[in-house]
Amino acid sequence: MKTKKLLPAGRADQLPPGTWKIVSVAAIGSFMAQLDATIVNVSLPDLVRMLHAPFSSIQWVISGYLLALALTLPLNGWLVNRIGARAVYLWCFGAFTLTSALCAVAWSAPSLIAFRLLQGMAGGLLAPMAQMTVARVAGKQLPRVASAMTAPVLLAPLLGPVVAGAILSFASWRWIFFLNVPVGVVAIALAALFLPDDRSEIRSRPLDLMGLGLLAPALVAFLYGMDHVAKSSGVMILGVSVALFALYILSARLKGDDALVDLRLFRIRAFSASAVIMFLTNGVSFAGQMMLPVWLIHSCGISPEQTGLLIAPLGLGMMCVYPLIGRLSDHFHVRALTGFGALLSLMGTLLLTELAANGLNIALLTIALFLRGAGGGAVGIPAMSAGYASVSRQDIPMATTALNIMQRIGGPTLTTVCATFLGWRLAISATSHATSQAFTETFGLLAVFHAVLLLTTRFIRTSEARRS
Repeated sequence: MKTKKLLPAGRADQLPPGTWKIVSVAAIGSFMAQLDATIVNVSLPDLVRMLHAPFSSIQWVISGYLLALALTLPLNGWLVNRIGARAVYLWCFGAFTLTSALCAVAWSAPSLIAFRLLQGMAGGLLAPMAQMTVARVAGKQLPRVASAMTAPVLLAPLLGPVVAGAILSFASWRWIFFLNVPVGVVAIALAALFLPDDRSEIRSRPLDLMGLGLLAPALVAFLYGMDHVAKSSGVMILGVSVALFALYILSARLKGDDALVDLRLFRIRAFSASAVIMFLTNGVSFAGQMMLPVWLIHSCGISPEQTGLLIAPLGLGMMCVYPLIGRLSDHFHVRALTGFGALLSLMGTLLLTELAANGLNIALLTIALFLRGAGGGAVGIPAMSAGYASVSRQDIPMATTALNIMQRIGGPTLTTVCATFLGWRLAISATSHATSQAFTETFGLLAVFHAVLLLTTRFIRTSEARRS
């Protein structure tokens, strides 16, 4: 790896005053939004029984929330330019807290689903708003603080079922939502105190209603279609989403910087490379998390309880790397750091391919998963930082929207591709050897995506500075 010149001592390598307070407050919102994506999972049987509704209806308490998270995402840039990032964060967190209380007092399945949709629409902006706020205040020092903001967001989905299980052991499902109310009130007060007033940076522009009418439904339809691609209706909805995306691209090219998301940002080489890396990183991560339990349980005969323990090194690898990202970014080029991380992930996935072909070895599995986790942790934050560094400060809201959209659709896209390929190979498997071969080939396909990710890291131009 090529070592870059260290910054001279002084203020160049110092964080702006109050940065850690802002990071901590901003992280609370994204943590709560992600926590609520999984916290309800454990309570589904209770909801079916207490609300006297079939499981097919109750599952929309989860699915509706996840789809609603994407519905308001395209509005991020316009809202920030209209009323400021601080105001958007406060309003969204306030709405998230209020709708959490409404979920807690829901009297029927339809009312709970409706309130969860509203909760998801408010929560959908919390994570990108936190990301954008920190990018603005940290500037070139973003890698030093991004890990502190990202780690809670990654932990939140894992903690959701644990927190829910603890609550349900001594209280009803309603307290899962009541939990958000006191936390939300405190977080709103802290945000009002510590988040910077950015009203001077407001750059009001008209809302691209046509773009919103195309892009928001396209995102929701895409996520829903990918989740139901095995059905003819899912394929049809997926086709509709692709058509809506195509129409939005045509509309945005005509409107330029008046578009909901200015596609001209993708002309910047570092930004477009960062967006593709975010898409691929999220995609290979989600696809791997889908495949690992299926392989361990159905091909290796491991119990579900043991599977959770065997997969733990994946998260351990991430958590070991995140605290070091800031220091590593100070000493190595983004291209070298992301490339090395992508190489580690590829090596881990190739080890999984070997294990699927020749049989499970716990020691090698531990190494493979640790490499995947550590490698993924070394790619995402530096790539995101490079994307922000390549655009002007006034374009950060638009860049945040674009990066989050690319990241959001990466997971279901590659997961669906790998799941469809695995299902096709398993459908023609008549023997245990053929089943092993199906998993081997699918892990091989995942390794191909990792190789593409490795190649994409070569397109990050570390010398490309933020334009004023």
